[in-house]
Amino acid sequence: MRDKIREIVRDPETAEKLMPDHFVMTKRPVLDGGYFECFNRDNVTLVDLREDPFERFTASGAVTRTGEHPLDMLVLATGFDAISGSMLRLDPKGRGGVPLKERWQERFHNYLGLTIAGFPNLFMIHGPGSPGVFYNMPLGAERQIDWIGNLMCHLHEQDMGAVEPTTDSEETWGAEVSGIANATLFPRTDSWWTGANIPGKPRYFSAYLGGSLYYQRLGDVAAGEYPGFEFEPAHREVAAAAS
Repeated sequence: MRDKIREIVRDPETAEKLMPDHFVMTKRPVLDGGYFECFNRDNVTLVDLREDPFERFTASGAVTRTGEHPLDMLVLATGFDAISGSMLRLDPKGRGGVPLKERWQERFHNYLGLTIAGFPNLFMIHGPGSPGVFYNMPLGAERQIDWIGNLMCHLHEQDMGAVEPTTDSEETWGAEVSGIANATLFPRTDSWWTGANIPGKPRYFSAYLGGSLYYQRLGDVAAGEYPGFEFEPAHREVAAAAS
């Protein structure tokens, strides 16, 4: 890949700045539709902000350590809090009023990438512990939603009112997710997949890399009548003390 970049980009210094500094494919590669060729144009300059960082902005451009760069438009691509960020922004409260931010402070505890112990009847789509972008996302969402719907039907048929995973099933699932990831190079690269772009975020690879095996696992859990879950009756009997 580095040789290909050197072949395309004529200026050796610019080519070196464009070299990947990670294991190839552990970050999404550029799908080259002329991207590298554009750096051969006379009106294109590449500034490596790792070596020449921003100092301030002015009315006419951006100032880095080496000087001012006049700009007509500035597009900021600062990354995003993937996989867990949307749930943490909602920050739902579980049993005993425990917020999700507290429950997920050190690790994104979950079972099957869908449920969280202590948060009954709360379900996630494409959450931590599920394949997410490593599977067809629209199809994956449909399959997860179907599975959740079938679990709700099971809950109704059994006259149950709430369901949540056990902490043991969460630990087992977390070990499976990490075990598959650790057989790859993904955890060895700083990326949004490992949470490296968010200060204070737990640093580990939290997506399930087993591909379609994930949906086989969901099918096995449903066929076994949902091992790893605890169910709560819809109607609890209340004993009235005689006065």
